[in-house]
Amino acid sequence: MKKGISLLAVIMTVILLAGCSLQPPAWAKSKKSANASEIKIGLSVSTLNNPFFVSLKDGVLKEAKKLNIQVIVVDAQNDSAKQSNDVDDLIQQGVDALLINPTDSAAISAAVQSANTLDIPVVTLDRSADKGDVKALVASDNVKGGKMAAEYIVKQLGKDAKVIELQGVPGASATRERGKGFHDIADKELDVVASQAADFDRTKGLTVMENLLQGNPDVQAVFAHNDEMALGAIEAIQSSGKDIPVIGFDGNEDALNSIKDGKLTATVAQQPELIGQMAVDAARDVLQGKTVEKSIPAPLKLVTKEDQ
Repeated sequence: MKKGISLLAVIMTVILLAGCSLQPPAWAKSKKSANASEIKIGLSVSTLNNPFFVSLKDGVLKEAKKLNIQVIVVDAQNDSAKQSNDVDDLIQQGVDALLINPTDSAAISAAVQSANTLDIPVVTLDRSADKGDVKALVASDNVKGGKMAAEYIVKQLGKDAKVIELQGVPGASATRERGKGFHDIADKELDVVASQAADFDRTKGLTVMENLLQGNPDVQAVFAHNDEMALGAIEAIQSSGKDIPVIGFDGNEDALNSIKDGKLTATVAQQPELIGQMAVDAARDVLQGKTVEKSIPAPLKLVTKEDQ
């Protein structure tokens, strides 16, 4: 009986030792993170049903390929609950760092905090997280961009021009910031006759604009928080037989082509590929122990037909 117990004890000890050997020591992860060619990054995008975020993803993949960094991409499909689950899955897959383009800046906070507890650095792209430790936000200056749009409308149409504002996803930092910049100027210089969310979506931009046109037939201009909503608004305006200037935000390919065709009036152009590239570089720097700025700005430019 004693021999049986001793043999069992030996077997259990071997199993325990084997189990412990499966857990990499802390220095192994540090060593892995220091070598760019061994880094694995998770990228969570708010939606890939938007050309801007497709370009952002492409920028991440191009820079990662150049640095021989592995990237796992997941699409939240504009669903904040799905995005939180996606980030949890990326953590389970053992990523060294997370690049997150939040669908909702408040809703993503818990996932960011989960990554924090595991010492997985988080870099956000285009939109911030309300809570949690984010090593860097790589984004355009959305407040400045909103101001640029309002100033352009004032310059083109004069003071007190009647304007409709199409807002992005409620809760997204880009929505708040672009709206703030716009209203910093518009509340003093323009007459904002209506302001409604269309969730950064082209189809919603169309339907919301159709409804707002009925209630505001004398509107003189439209500012949309992104190009997708702006392009939807143009469809509604054309169907109504009116000629109303529309200003978007992002500078995606469809918008630039629309400007060339004389449909979209202007857009506050970002550089989504550059944002993606800069985010990869920031994540790599953090993993290698370098100091990065909390806010890393990407330049903006107002694009009109004259610039094409």
